[in-house]
Amino acid sequence: MEPGATIYTDEAKAYKGMTEYNHEAVNHSAGEYVRDMAHTNGIESFWAMLKRGYQGTFHHFSEKHLDRYVEEFAGRHNIRNADTVDQMAIIARRSVGKQLRYVDLVSQCPPLLNSAQAVMDLGRQYETD
Repeated sequence: MEPGATIYTDEAKAYKGMTEYNHEAVNHSAGEYVRDMAHTNGIESFWAMLKRGYQGTFHHFSEKHLDRYVEEFAGRHNIRNADTVDQMAIIARRSVGKQLRYVDLVSQCPPLLNSAQAVMDLGRQYETD
């Protein structure tokens, strides 16, 4: 992110000290969930979608490919308002020239995370800090 960018978060301690950014936070513990443009609804929606994908479709994310899963769901989240035909067209356009060879898919992987725990921890880290 560019210095000077505006970041909207909740009151979690992890966000303290971000002096290079314009930081606005809502105070969930005081019952504040939206103040002008400041809210966490978008990221909460993203984590919910990622967790549903994990639990309902993939059942396992390897550490080696975790970034690919997160990027896939970020892409889905960013086009969620398009209708199905437009979503498919966008995905097809973005797929041109990209490949993941089988040998790269199954090559030596670092030790696997407990993927369910990793996904839940990512969401909880955001929700409880």
